[in-house]
Amino acid sequence: MANTNAVAAAGLPDGDSAGTILGHPKGLFVLFFAEMWERFSYYGMRALLIFYLVQHWMFSDSEASIIYGAYTALVYIAPVVGGYLADRWLGQRKAVLFGAVLLTFGHFFMAFEGDGGQDGTIIYVFWLALALIIVGSGFLKANISVMVGQLYPRTDIRRDPAYTIFYMGINVGAALGSLLCGYLGQTYGWSYGFGAAGIGMLLGLIVFMWGKPLLLGRGEPKDPEALKGGKEMGIYALGLAMVALCWLAIQYQDLVGWVLAIFGLGLVAYVLYIAVARLSPDDRDRIFAAMFLIFVSIVFWALFEQAGSSLNLFTDRHVDTGGVPASMFQSINAIYIVLLAPVFAALWTWLARRGWEPSTPMKFGLAVIQVGLGFLVLVWGAQSVGLGVATPVIFIFLIYLLHTTGELCLSPVGLSAMNRLSPAHMASLIMGTWFFASATGNFAAGLIASATGAEGVGEEAGKQVVLDVYSTVGWYAMGIGVVVMILAPFVKKLMHLDTLKDDEDVLEGEAGAGMEAMEAGTHPTTKPTH
Repeated sequence: MANTNAVAAAGLPDGDSAGTILGHPKGLFVLFFAEMWERFSYYGMRALLIFYLVQHWMFSDSEASIIYGAYTALVYIAPVVGGYLADRWLGQRKAVLFGAVLLTFGHFFMAFEGDGGQDGTIIYVFWLALALIIVGSGFLKANISVMVGQLYPRTDIRRDPAYTIFYMGINVGAALGSLLCGYLGQTYGWSYGFGAAGIGMLLGLIVFMWGKPLLLGRGEPKDPEALKGGKEMGIYALGLAMVALCWLAIQYQDLVGWVLAIFGLGLVAYVLYIAVARLSPDDRDRIFAAMFLIFVSIVFWALFEQAGSSLNLFTDRHVDTGGVPASMFQSINAIYIVLLAPVFAALWTWLARRGWEPSTPMKFGLAVIQVGLGFLVLVWGAQSVGLGVATPVIFIFLIYLLHTTGELCLSPVGLSAMNRLSPAHMASLIMGTWFFASATGNFAAGLIASATGAEGVGEEAGKQVVLDVYSTVGWYAMGIGVVVMILAPFVKKLMHLDTLKDDEDVLEGEAGAGMEAMEAGTHPTTKPTH
């Protein structure tokens, strides 16, 4: 039976279709499974991509790392456009659906591998596949995360646990994708691994279409009339034009750096202009706090995203894996999250109810410290056995453990914070800015990974180059994390959690059942969790 208080808190009408599972709206689990299969496809392909670039297309380590960084950066730039179009005209649900279609085609095109090398024309199909995945992610990523937030009032204490549950779904898919696609790709052939990723994306599309009634109208266009007269098809045509642009940019990675610099500065200026010129003082300060968190996240992702590039190659070449394909180790992070996400969700809720939960900026500081510590542990482990000896695989498990606990302090909490700190009319824009920070971090990650590529040197010398880079970034991260923790109390004040209120449009649905629950003294607390 649905929990009446939970239904009221979510602003959902009473009845079986609006019931809850584990105290959360059923729509959360539709989004959970749709995103799970999308992440299956994305991370399954990602586990193989650096090896595909180096071993099949014959790029050098440095070239492959730059391409990898540019690709992942574009994956996180695109949600800014997708989020804006969803906010302004399309609505989140249609944007997610369009993105899922593009992703399905993109992953299937990845299965066309040709003969390898960079001379054949089939490489242009590869660039097209990456472009489709980039734009598809742009329409899907920010908007499906926003839809999670739309199921809850802004002050509902279940928001952080809901995003953590959603994040667990992401990583169930990531773990399965890395294991299955990685194994198939490095054992039977690239087309088998990438083909499996395409099937996973198709399943995600089916789940999302099937679960539309359980979303209860969330994410629909605010003004359906504005989409008539061919405007909706025009937006889809614009999406295809973005595919063409990304097809070009992924081949000329310097363009990506310039886009990040110019577009990033423009985006930050635009968000700050709106905050200063159009928002109330409290909402303005909340945007300032969100921007601080966004900048801190850039540092975290620049180091965390070594996993798919330099750390993947390091595992393949310098770690005793016992014969297990290196790409399968990409699943470790996701498996840790599946195991630890419920623990963190329960921990944050338990601490919040007692007033002991660390603030969001404090969690961010802890996250940056942990990602730096992970690199230092790996460096220590590799040096303790000597450069000429394969690094024990336990240190790969340890670096991923520290990176995962750091990620759980930052990523799901950051998703929740972006949705909570932004006014409803800016929700997708701010979420898109959050993903843009990930884009910047991913491009920086490609530059860092490129620095680890030592061409034309011996194995021991190459290993030492990697360890030197990892040691440097590890110590920098530790210092930055400490600074963030010192500033955390000041940033928390900017969040004005004591004056945070629910948006009227979200709360309309609880006017009946919610008021009855309040009169009965059973309405859940609206005290912010951090």
